[in-house]
Amino acid sequence: MRRYAKITNKLPREIVLLRSLPCVWSKCTFCDYIDDNTTDVDEIQRVANRELGKVTGEFGRLEVINSGSIQELPEPVRLQIRDLLARLNIEEFICESYWSYRRRFDRVRAFFGVPTRLKLGVETFDDRLRNEVLGKAMHFDDPREVARLTDTICLMVGIRGQTRDIVRRDMDILIEHFQYGCVNLFTENTRSAGLMDEDIKAWFAEEFRHLEGHPTIEVLWENTDLGVG
Repeated sequence: MRRYAKITNKLPREIVLLRSLPCVWSKCTFCDYIDDNTTDVDEIQRVANRELGKVTGEFGRLEVINSGSIQELPEPVRLQIRDLLARLNIEEFICESYWSYRRRFDRVRAFFGVPTRLKLGVETFDDRLRNEVLGKAMHFDDPREVARLTDTICLMVGIRGQTRDIVRRDMDILIEHFQYGCVNLFTENTRSAGLMDEDIKAWFAEEFRHLEGHPTIEVLWENTDLGVG
């Protein structure tokens, strides 16, 4: 398991994968990342000490992910991150959060003391796929409701039942309403047998290869493309 990496192409930054308390939802059908969660707070702190100790601040930007939401890191670890940002003069912080925490997003941004981008895993703007297939329990009427909460989302491509029109609409919404995005090509895992659509993935790789040139949209062709995991 790699837990620290440097990203030097788009949005240069250091990225750290920490362990955390269990995800508040833990019911997404595609997610095996939650297997990295633990109730052992001493282990969470040990991993945080080791991996955050590798951060140099050289890019002025840090991303912390933790197989869940930033809110699920114990408070001492969140304080440790805040102190690190200040000590190394890191000017931008990126972290992840789940939909049910949305009323606390502003609190999170204020807590860290630097401009903070909260990545929200929307996965798709097709309501049926998002909730009935992927089990996100994320309901809204209009993408602008999401855009009012955050400027950064994650989308997923390669899900059974996803059509080309659904993918095109998702990419259009991403580009129109959000400043930053991460598009993940779905990789099947132990929790998601039969959920992957290879044809959609292959089509996307041809149709949207140009997104590699987009300055603020990252495409993860493999789920370890950010160097951690």
